[in-house]
Amino acid sequence: MTSTHDVTRASAGVLPGWAGTGTAPHLHRARTEDAAVLADIDTHRDELRRCLARQGAVLLRGYAIGGVDGFDAVVRAFSGTPPLAYAERSSPRSTIKGQVYTSTDYPAAEEIFLHNENSYQAVWPGTLYFHCAEPPTTQGATPLADTRRVLAALDPDVREEFERRGWQVVRNFHTGFGVPWQEAFATADRDAVTAYCAERDIVAEWRPDGGLRTTAARAAVHRHPVTGERVWFNHATFFHVTTVAEEVGAGLRAIFPDEDLPTNTYYGDGGAIPDAVTDHLRSVYRANSVRFDWQRDDVLIVDNMLTAHAREPFTGPRRIAVAMAEPSDAPSDGRS
Repeated sequence: MTSTHDVTRASAGVLPGWAGTGTAPHLHRARTEDAAVLADIDTHRDELRRCLARQGAVLLRGYAIGGVDGFDAVVRAFSGTPPLAYAERSSPRSTIKGQVYTSTDYPAAEEIFLHNENSYQAVWPGTLYFHCAEPPTTQGATPLADTRRVLAALDPDVREEFERRGWQVVRNFHTGFGVPWQEAFATADRDAVTAYCAERDIVAEWRPDGGLRTTAARAAVHRHPVTGERVWFNHATFFHVTTVAEEVGAGLRAIFPDEDLPTNTYYGDGGAIPDAVTDHLRSVYRANSVRFDWQRDDVLIVDNMLTAHAREPFTGPRRIAVAMAEPSDAPSDGRS
């Protein structure tokens, strides 16, 4: 039987904007207009945690969150710890207050493809939080994809190749192009960056022009630290040059040889990932995704290992705040 706080895929269709074949977030709706979100989190925390582990995301709807300070309090109440700083940055964000940030500051007309936050790092946030301060006029959803379903849907040969070889990301920080290394690593001290990379299994190469190249080989498949389930957890698709818009990729390749692209991915041993494989990966992500329309003061809580997230193009203001919590370094499942 479905209660007010247990909305399944079958009943989620009554809400505006729900669509897709993936796993929908658990909806936890305020029972009354004046319901206090922190009190409800305290009362229902164990239930919400179970729902997060089962469905990969929880949507809190109908609460007066109270702006950035209220959002920060939600993070602390649910995770039991303060939000994390955004480290080893790969995309432009602005700090709103403390460790609460804007969602990625990309042009509204661009899609941001499905990915798991910071999966290229040695340590990543286990839980993500999104707060809708202002919904978009059209589109602008945050699509979600269950990484357990993605893994299961992959062609077995593709899956085995990544399990055996892992994946690798190469980032080139060019002076005057993209996120500078000083911003990515939050320091202008080269020695500090070199030490940071060495501690996290990242190879750092300083370029003659003052730029920096980093190379990190990671596992493509991990086991979730709570559920024990195998998950497809990596940036191999997101960072691959073929995932950006075709004209953008062509423009980048007109400026840089492949080895100098701002970001690109390979198998863990440095071998090229065929375009047909990245096409397959993108199609599997999309086939297992679900989306919903944002409402003002929605808070979406995402298990970062169980659920990938994205951003649709949009019109209108769309102000979404983001916070991260609960650092994790869950190991691979031993097959990579």
